[in-house]
Amino acid sequence: GNAPMNHRHRKVLHSLFAHPISANISLRDVESVFKELGADLSHSHSSKLAVHLGEHKVNFSTAHHKLPKEEVIQVRKFLETCEVDPEKDYPL
Repeated sequence: GNAPMNHRHRKVLHSLFAHPISANISLRDVESVFKELGADLSHSHSSKLAVHLGEHKVNFSTAHHKLPKEEVIQVRKFLETCEVDPEKDYPL
């Protein structure tokens, strides 16, 4: 079973998978979602965020407070690689 995730973070997770792509997702919220998914986060000095989730690792730019659409796509692809399914695992 998956760890419980609070409702606000579930909404953020679902918004990452929304069509059309949301341009209004805050980086801080995404970090919180990753933490709730059990990821390890580390910030490097070059405004990058390294995310380790299970076997998988990805680096995101933290230059923006709101994720640009291409970053949203990157987060979504990473979550899919990690087999996170919001509809199934974290229904609203």
